[in-house]
Amino acid sequence: MRLIKTLRFSVILTNLALLQQQNGNHSPSRGRGKHQHQHHHHHIHNEWWRSSATQQRRKIRWSLVCGLMLFILGLISLFTGHVASDLEWYSQRLVKHSLGRLDGSRREPIDIWKSKYSKFFYGCSERGRNFAPAKRGRSSNGYLLIAASGGLNQQRTGITDAVVVARILNATLVVPELDHHSYWKDDSDFVNIFDVDWFISYLAKDVTIVKRVPDKVMRSMEKPPYTMRVPRKSPPEYYLDQVLPILLRRHVVQLTKFDYRLANNLDDEQLQKLRCRVNYHALRFAKPIEDIGQRLVMKMRNMVPHFIAIHLRFEPDMLAFSGCYYGGGEKEKFELGEIRKRWETLPDLSAEEERARGKCPLTPHEVGMMLRALGFANDTYIYVASGEIYGGEDTLRPLRELFPNFYTKEMLANEELKPFLPFSSRLAAIDYIVCEESDVFVTNNNGNMAKILAGQRRYAGYKRTIRPNAKRLSALLMERDKMEWDTFAKKVKSCQRGFIGEPDEMRPGRGEFHEYPSPCICEKPFSDDGGSNDEAHLLQQVPMNSKAKVLSKYVEEKQSKKSL
Repeated sequence: MRLIKTLRFSVILTNLALLQQQNGNHSPSRGRGKHQHQHHHHHIHNEWWRSSATQQRRKIRWSLVCGLMLFILGLISLFTGHVASDLEWYSQRLVKHSLGRLDGSRREPIDIWKSKYSKFFYGCSERGRNFAPAKRGRSSNGYLLIAASGGLNQQRTGITDAVVVARILNATLVVPELDHHSYWKDDSDFVNIFDVDWFISYLAKDVTIVKRVPDKVMRSMEKPPYTMRVPRKSPPEYYLDQVLPILLRRHVVQLTKFDYRLANNLDDEQLQKLRCRVNYHALRFAKPIEDIGQRLVMKMRNMVPHFIAIHLRFEPDMLAFSGCYYGGGEKEKFELGEIRKRWETLPDLSAEEERARGKCPLTPHEVGMMLRALGFANDTYIYVASGEIYGGEDTLRPLRELFPNFYTKEMLANEELKPFLPFSSRLAAIDYIVCEESDVFVTNNNGNMAKILAGQRRYAGYKRTIRPNAKRLSALLMERDKMEWDTFAKKVKSCQRGFIGEPDEMRPGRGEFHEYPSPCICEKPFSDDGGSNDEAHLLQQVPMNSKAKVLSKYVEEKQSKKSL
């Protein structure tokens, strides 16, 4: 396979060189007036032709040398197995460079609604053939109680990891308890937010899940369940060394404050895929939440074919936690300072330094300016997912002016929403559904909801997801008044390259797994017969490990079209 890939890249580079030569031979000379003397013009043309021919020979030699080097590296990797990943990375760089020259520019314009490469990928989290069935009843090592903490999406990460930890321990998982004492003060239980029966049945082959510890087991226990808190991002070995012995001895163990308590990167790819099965399939929202969420999506679709969902995350708690300042004077400093006291361990921060580091959420107005600069028109429909906006309507007004077709769940649902109003997590779940279904999702920070939605949208075929490059944008926004709009828009587009949800933004092994679930995203095998029905050729599942695959396919498509 490595040798075939290397040959493919060598052929691509050689063909690109030939196309560049053809383009060069047909390019007109520049900067010459029509009325110059014919002999002088002929002399200049000959000089230009010699120079151009020399350049073309250099291009051909360079591409042929690159192709030969890649072929040799492929032979080495075929026998050693150590060069393949680096080979693909360098190949991608060379192909991308040649593609840019072929198109006449270094970069292609951004399609703001959809990635052109999304058709090459799909979510793949099916159980492997060697993934043993779940241990049941007395065969399991005991019962695992989990107390998830935080808000809805923080709890979601805890639930996902709880299933994987139960699998690692060969334990029976009791449906996790949700936090009722966090900042949001929501007393919803698991059954109020998620479809508990679906959760249990969908994961039955992976982990045995029960709604509560059987009475018989509880009566047989000499002591209450053992309670412990594991360190953040603990590897599987920690659970096997520290938790399993206690579980075997006590039969029931409770893990508290369970959020991000499992390592981000796990060597066992099947455990990573289990994470995806939990997060993207098993955690289905309860029917009342799912129904109203889908109704809001349909209302947006009935008004317009495509819409944007924006998670503003400009609530008072977020601004207080960030330590940022937005020009509200002493009133703002006092109000956010009082909220900030709820987190005793937060350090003193410099608002100016935090903004320079890109740690401050953009204001709604700045989010709107970014989107308009990227190319979204004034008549674009937007759905704003948010709780209480700090500053209220005065803060939102500039965004409404930039995008008058402005909607929220309160505007779309009204009376239907009343039963959910006392429960912040259920309201967040409704927003989650609309954001996941939107054509473009825009997040204003990299918090829990932003990461999970970004990962789910990648899993769903790289649906367009935009995250502001706050570090560069903050500096640019401060200089906005000193430049023309066209200049500002051009710089915004440059800033946002790499932050719009393209496949090549995902680097395996980097970032939170919930945001970059690379083991669960596969590339559709290349169709050698040239057919357009890629789904008919899904013969194997290969996790997406390099950017080269996408670009090589795209170049091959361009080559085949040119040859027709």
